[in-house]
Amino acid sequence: MLNISIVLFKTSYNSISNILNILSKQPKLNKIYLVDNSPDIDVSYKNLASNIQYIFNNKNIGYGAAHNIAIKESFKENIKYHLVMNSDLNFDLNTINHLIHMMESDSELGLAMPKVLNIDGSVQVLPKLLPSPFNLIIRVISPIGFFFNSMNKKYTLDGYDQLQLNVPIISGCFSLFRVSALEQIGLYDENFFMYFEDFDISRRMHKEYKTIYCPNVSIIHAHERGAAKSFKLFRVFISSAFNYFNKYGWFFDKERSKINSDVIGQLEKQTK
Repeated sequence: MLNISIVLFKTSYNSISNILNILSKQPKLNKIYLVDNSPDIDVSYKNLASNIQYIFNNKNIGYGAAHNIAIKESFKENIKYHLVMNSDLNFDLNTINHLIHMMESDSELGLAMPKVLNIDGSVQVLPKLLPSPFNLIIRVISPIGFFFNSMNKKYTLDGYDQLQLNVPIISGCFSLFRVSALEQIGLYDENFFMYFEDFDISRRMHKEYKTIYCPNVSIIHAHERGAAKSFKLFRVFISSAFNYFNKYGWFFDKERSKINSDVIGQLEKQTK
């Protein structure tokens, strides 16, 4: 019923052995795909369990492109659900089981994610409205963010993390997909090397299916915020942002306006 893919980049086996141990106890599991974008093969991934497949790409092909390799296998194997996840997580099986139960209960649900916590227990602000360029500018240039605090809170759905929401942006760190829905809307857009590939695919999914943020279950994500610490990654972030807005529109995006308006309407109904 379930395939899982984890993209590796210079990731040691020891650093994900706990995740693999947890996942091996998942009764609905068919196979785990470890897709390695590292420049050198890691011999520590030899002699894995029969339901774990290590795929070495011999180069960094990008986050979405690497997951696509595994998702295509789910297409071939007629798997019902595919979980895309990062390697720097901690969780229990109840999280996966709850999201699968939600999928089983609602055929219109195409993509779901749990609440994501920092190591200190604080909530990561991941489900969002569709961004405008201005939303990203005020988040990247933090000094001006103070002057646009209310706009930033609206974009990040601040204060609604306890509500189950049908939102257009679902984080790629832990995304459960209905495979038949992926066959309909398409794979990750490989024009996004890193960053915004999750914005793109969840936006496309949201147009056809429900894309649900579920706060009833949670995971812990040791989020590095690489683009805030590395100029090289920041350039990749900016390049991906340009790709995203070139694809959907910069300041004039009627679809964005409609989708965001619908989400705000949903929130108003839920909080009355």
